[in-house]
Amino acid sequence: MTKYSSRYASSPQAVKQYDTKQLREEFLIDNLMEEGEITLTYSHYDRYIAGSATPLTPLTLETIDPLKSEYFLERREMGIINVGGNGTVSVEGTVYELGFKDALYIGSGNKEVIFASDDAKNPAKFYLNSAPAHTNYPTKKVSLAEANKLQLGTMETANNRTVNQMIIGGIVTTCQLQMGMTELKPGSVWNTMPAHVHDRRMEVYLYLDIPEGQAVCHFMGEPQETRHIWMNNHQAVISPPWSIHSGAGTSNYTFIWGMAGENLDYGDMDVAKTTDLR
Repeated sequence: MTKYSSRYASSPQAVKQYDTKQLREEFLIDNLMEEGEITLTYSHYDRYIAGSATPLTPLTLETIDPLKSEYFLERREMGIINVGGNGTVSVEGTVYELGFKDALYIGSGNKEVIFASDDAKNPAKFYLNSAPAHTNYPTKKVSLAEANKLQLGTMETANNRTVNQMIIGGIVTTCQLQMGMTELKPGSVWNTMPAHVHDRRMEVYLYLDIPEGQAVCHFMGEPQETRHIWMNNHQAVISPPWSIHSGAGTSNYTFIWGMAGENLDYGDMDVAKTTDLR
């Protein structure tokens, strides 16, 4: 019940030559939330894994060959945010109930992880992020209400948004994984502007709450050599450390950000002036 694929790292010089098809093949993750399955994408940027579990009947997290491990979390930590119906995640027999937009951090060393939905007709849709971990930290649930909330942007610049910091220092202790969720307010469409890079960390975005018939244009690439990928609901995109990660939608929407790398400083970024983007 587990499917996985691997994505190798690409240099900025190589990406300059990619056409639309190759750009999407390298960076877009478009097989998430497949009912009754766990789907994973193993990225060679910081060995990050992004995927999903959508259980109709209980699904057990299994190791995959690239990890060369006895069990999935032997040398890894995991963050989960539920973007579907109510469900549970059982970790070594302890059951955590996750409603819509609730998060769960699972530390390394936990052998048994089981995903389940309360109602198979409205299944939970667990979005999964995982990074290598050097030690074990306690498993902890963080509801959306418990998130640290930052109010950023303005209506005048079409980027008025709430940043919900969920799996991040001060709320959850992790080795390197950080996750949260940014919700754009009606009338706002731009995320992460001004754009930035952080060469010490990679990042993955999952877009959700995109109304039917609408889409988000995700911008990536070096600030002076940008590219774009059009994205639909419940699709994710890998952002290399050298790349900006920003987007504009044809409506307001939500996105989940997850990252890992050299440090845990959320504010560690190199901002690119909007007028300098090319």
